[in-house]
Amino acid sequence: MKIRFWGVRGSIPSPGPATLNTGGNTTCIELRTDDGELIILDAGTGIFPLAQTLFPELPLTAHLFISHTHWDHIQGLPFFIPSFIPGNTLKIHGAFDPISRRSLREVLLRQFEYSYFPVREAELKARLQYVTLRERESVRIGSATVSNLLMNHPVLNFGYKIEQNGKSVFFTGDHEELYNIYDPGEPGYDEYGRYMDEKNQAIIEFIRGVDVLIADTSYTIEDYPAKQGWGHGTFDGNIRMARKAGVKTVFFTHHEPTRDDRNLERVFQEALDRNPTQPGDPTFLLARERLEFEV
Repeated sequence: MKIRFWGVRGSIPSPGPATLNTGGNTTCIELRTDDGELIILDAGTGIFPLAQTLFPELPLTAHLFISHTHWDHIQGLPFFIPSFIPGNTLKIHGAFDPISRRSLREVLLRQFEYSYFPVREAELKARLQYVTLRERESVRIGSATVSNLLMNHPVLNFGYKIEQNGKSVFFTGDHEELYNIYDPGEPGYDEYGRYMDEKNQAIIEFIRGVDVLIADTSYTIEDYPAKQGWGHGTFDGNIRMARKAGVKTVFFTHHEPTRDDRNLERVFQEALDRNPTQPGDPTFLLARERLEFEV
């Protein structure tokens, strides 16, 4: 399998000279299976430059997996050029929203209303298919299997594991390590603590031994106290998670949009310095736009 990053920022695009090295587009990851199948993880603004590389393959079938429907993960979808061209198929996978009681299609269609975009979904020429997923449901794409796990974010968020020919990749989407929402001594503290430990351990077991972990790493440990509960991870938290799970390679992504290239490199190195290399450690890397990695 081959991975290529097309968007590595979180929250809002941050283009400009200060982010040229890392990139300013929001989340979008291309994965090519050994069979040549196209899997796309999230449809942030990075899906637009990805789309421009696909013309030699037309007509094509693309399998898009949406981790969650916060805007930075879907805002590029109306600009996915193959959707405008007859003969193409776009299969969009994701969850039903239990809060708004809307299907994935109903949520995504809002972007195609005339108030927000000049082209309605009904006017697109490609064939669009929507697949509603349940937690831990598996989807076969050629000889690859894509399965999911519910992560911790303020809206329902699936992390996706792609497995093929003994290799595996896991993408967290947006995820914050669970913490106890009660203070010690409050009713519910012990019960929630047990739930928190069980859920964190379930995530560890789901990703155990994966070849590549692509992890939401928006914050430093200095940032985190002011942003606890916002649903995003830290460098130190993801280093701990990767070590516990025996992951081989970790890509930190969903970079804080106000952090320029220089400062991103700095906080990355500071995190590595705080967590000195241990025997059997993964390789830790920063995700960068257009970076390619073969699993």
